[in-house]
Amino acid sequence: MDLNRLASYLQGAIDGFKGPIEARAFDEGQSNPTYKLTTPSGEYVLRKQPPGELLRGAHAVDREYRVQKALWDSDVPVARVLHLCDDETILGTMFYVMEFAAGRIFWDPALPELSSAERGRVYDEMNRVLAAIHNTDLERAGLGDFGRPGDYFARQLKRWSVQYEAAGGGIAGMEPLTAWLNENLPDDDGLATLVHGDYRIDNLMFEPDRLQIKAVFDWELSTLGHPLADLAYQVMQRSMGRDWHLRGLDGLDTGALGIPSEEAYVSAYCRRRGLDGLANWHYAKVFAFFRFAAICHGVGSRARTGNAASPDAMRVGAMAEPLTRLGLSLLERPHR
Repeated sequence: MDLNRLASYLQGAIDGFKGPIEARAFDEGQSNPTYKLTTPSGEYVLRKQPPGELLRGAHAVDREYRVQKALWDSDVPVARVLHLCDDETILGTMFYVMEFAAGRIFWDPALPELSSAERGRVYDEMNRVLAAIHNTDLERAGLGDFGRPGDYFARQLKRWSVQYEAAGGGIAGMEPLTAWLNENLPDDDGLATLVHGDYRIDNLMFEPDRLQIKAVFDWELSTLGHPLADLAYQVMQRSMGRDWHLRGLDGLDTGALGIPSEEAYVSAYCRRRGLDGLANWHYAKVFAFFRFAAICHGVGSRARTGNAASPDAMRVGAMAEPLTRLGLSLLERPHR
């Protein structure tokens, strides 16, 4: 990045901003390159689209900016965004700047650094904030047009099937998994909430001195959609391997660790949202594996073409096939 050009631009775009800029890239994250900016006026975070040819609809930093701006000072904790730049002559691609938030990020869902009681509090806090996202008043937040309400699973199934093929296809098992999802597509129940799209523990920042979420990050995949997609996506991590790049909880005694069971976690979510139960929960869980497999396959594709944001992108891409197998394994179990 041309930091002198960036500093000159931001001094005219953000009140109180002063250069010069020191920039450090974050290695974490797979989609949009992210940098910490250190300046005489404070610390900031910049997220930009990657260079090169992009898949249609991907790397939507403008949507990230919009939803975080809408949620600021709401029941959903987010970092405060400061400026969106769609002038690609500044850095080569669209970018936005937000305040830097200091806190704790837990990279392992088993939470080895915490006690049993603390693990329970972390999972309950994740549950609370997920319910808050889905309880967002869309019209009041100005997000009533943030996506097309209705037919979420049908639309997402089509979208990620197209993205999967655009990224090269070729995963063993993806064809029968996609066929099952198409053949068993549930009737649209009309539910439409704000959904995050990538809600997992390492996209949450906790306060440095207490187990309370300070900010939810990585809103690139957010839209109006079915809330079960977010819930199933988070529950999915319980089946993922301990040796995967994004570690899961498979093989661990979660009860002994103080981590609530799937049933207890879903029950707490339903209580917070005033629901009597979850229709089509089995379908949502199968869909979660399909969708994440397609996403990981896209990350691997970007790695092969040289425009992935993370040096670990190939390892993320390698998760696509085992995710597909886990999705297929659900088809052999009784529906719940």
